[in-house]
Amino acid sequence: MSNFLMNTYKRNDITFVRGDGCYLYDTNGKPYLDCLAGIAVVASGHGNAFIAQAIADQSQKLTHVSNLFSNEPQLALAEKLVQTCGFGKVFFANSGAEANECAIKLVRKHFSPKKYKIICALGSFHGRTMASLAATGQPAKWEGFAPLLGGFVHAAFNDLTDFASKIDDQTAAIMVEPILGEFGVIPASDSFLHGLRELCDRHNLALIFDEVQTGIGRTGAWWAFQGYGVEPDIFTSAKGLANGLPIGACIAKDSFASSLTPGSHGSTFGGGAVICRAALANLDYLETNKLVAGADDKGDYFRSQLVTLPQVKEVRGRGLMIGCVLANPVAAKINELALASGLIINNTSDDVLRLVPPLIISYEQMDSAVATLNNILSEV
Repeated sequence: MSNFLMNTYKRNDITFVRGDGCYLYDTNGKPYLDCLAGIAVVASGHGNAFIAQAIADQSQKLTHVSNLFSNEPQLALAEKLVQTCGFGKVFFANSGAEANECAIKLVRKHFSPKKYKIICALGSFHGRTMASLAATGQPAKWEGFAPLLGGFVHAAFNDLTDFASKIDDQTAAIMVEPILGEFGVIPASDSFLHGLRELCDRHNLALIFDEVQTGIGRTGAWWAFQGYGVEPDIFTSAKGLANGLPIGACIAKDSFASSLTPGSHGSTFGGGAVICRAALANLDYLETNKLVAGADDKGDYFRSQLVTLPQVKEVRGRGLMIGCVLANPVAAKINELALASGLIINNTSDDVLRLVPPLIISYEQMDSAVATLNNILSEV
């Protein structure tokens, strides 16, 4: 462990030195089957040669020119992202939290000065900057940071009546994750998301989907909202976008996007040439290898095997975003034992294990993960 890093993470005493596909290798050369993918980030796998070559080529060509000018990868990536959803304009940032900050500022600017409140879900996670932290519906994460930025109201996830009751004359938007990721991989019901769309239409509100974890093919479509058949006004992306390089994106319909004008928002490094080239290569790789649609079939298979394990009472999620609900609060112990056995997962709560592997994971690798968990769960 380092004496030179701030103590902001519960780091395991393991240092990884290289990765290959769905495997990571530590300083002792021990292999680990990675079913976490950097928390739903490394969609196309570790050490991806196609993406690495694109990064190397671009780094020798052009790295940074500031956003006072355009660069070709940025323009191409914006066009590609719009093609995946069929609408809008793009703002590039460096993380999911920053993408969500853009969405928050965008609706405030759009409705200013009359409306500014945003209704978010209890249990949600939108980031750790001051605005995205206030949007996050987990009071434990607010401790020590009061006073929080005002204007955020929280309602029960999947409870349309509760969301409706929170709307008033100052409400500007509703912001939710299609699947609660950090709170136990809880999917929204179809009726809930459709109901939110109707509420927003009826009250002239913006509907924002935080697709930081659910996007880029993770749930079997480019965007989770496409699987639900509900179109937002604004949505955000980050984790899987550049296969591990730092990027965030906020995509908004033109009627909202036009509210931001020169000087109203910005990012020094957002949309940098190397990062955007990596993201383009990643999207190309996912598309060429049919990994987006494949995540649906793989997810169905993985969940069908996981639900047979001892102590597992429910398996939920969509595509390769999976939560295993245990009968007892032993998830942290299972996570620890899995790591010792060479399997990387994590626990989002006392009784939920999360599996969000690279989308390239094979059926044999899924079987291997299930076998490892079976051995552990049978003994604990």
